[in-house]
Amino acid sequence: MSIRVPVYDTGMLIGLADRKAKAAQMRQGLVGTRHRAIVPSPVLAQVWRPDPATVHTMSAVLKECTVPQARSSPAALRPTAAGQVECIACATAPDTTDWRRIGAVLGEADLPAKKRSDTVDALVAWTAVKHRSAVVFTSDPRDIGAYIEAIGAEDVHVVAV
Repeated sequence: MSIRVPVYDTGMLIGLADRKAKAAQMRQGLVGTRHRAIVPSPVLAQVWRPDPATVHTMSAVLKECTVPQARSSPAALRPTAAGQVECIACATAPDTTDWRRIGAVLGEADLPAKKRSDTVDALVAWTAVKHRSAVVFTSDPRDIGAYIEAIGAEDVHVVAV
């Protein structure tokens, strides 16, 4: 049985910041999983605001998440009795080929009518695909699904928040 890697989209973090019951319940179900929930850095930047309520809530959320390659972020994988291992997908930065692929997906995705392509959503989809058996928690399941489909992945799931 493979364990799915959780990836948070902006909508999930907004739901948590707004203390939405569904988002909080989903987050609670992920506490203690082997791989921490992934928050791509642009997702964090989209949500972070310096008001005290957001800072307090997001600081608590981020203790249970990993922001890949951020020095102050917890490790992606939790320590085990065998020691601390690393998630290769979280430890490696996107290279120029990856960024070109994300750019191509922006142009290929079959987005819902009147929707504009969104680099952050495409990055979230790419992050999930890079982790293979992942699940994306998002308020835009059709958008994320369109990017995942454009990438050609079949093993990534999308959950609406």
